[in-house]
Amino acid sequence: MAIGLTAQVFAQVPKTEQLSEVIVYATNYKYLNDVNTMEVASVPVGLLERKAASYDVKDSDFYQDDYDLYNVTFFIPEGKILAAYDKDGKLLRTAEKFKNINLPTSVKTAILNRFPEWKTTKDVYLVNYKDGLGANKTYKVKLENGDKTLRVKLNEKGEFL
Repeated sequence: MAIGLTAQVFAQVPKTEQLSEVIVYATNYKYLNDVNTMEVASVPVGLLERKAASYDVKDSDFYQDDYDLYNVTFFIPEGKILAAYDKDGKLLRTAEKFKNINLPTSVKTAILNRFPEWKTTKDVYLVNYKDGLGANKTYKVKLENGDKTLRVKLNEKGEFL
């Protein structure tokens, strides 16, 4: 009986195992911080920006140590991002253009306050990011009121440019 109980005790002793080291790289966190400073304008835009930030140029088929700059384009139906990476995978700059997205509340409110009778028919969201300088975000909006058409340009805070 004593032998039977000791066999069960040894079976329940936790087994420890040494795991290999995990290294996490946060190379492009500055880009995500700069483009997501205000309210997220649209879910597809945020998803594509996270995809560009997490892209690892070293894992791509075309990667070679000889080149210093890699241009990669990311597409979705709403728009695209042209991103430039250095040979270490750091995101240096982007040129982004998205059409007919959900505008942020600050932009909608500014348009509604200044043009209360007008309706938004088209919009374009432009982002230019440069490492060290941050992101410049612009909204170009086409407004209509009956047979009248008006085009306005705003920044991310809802200020007219």
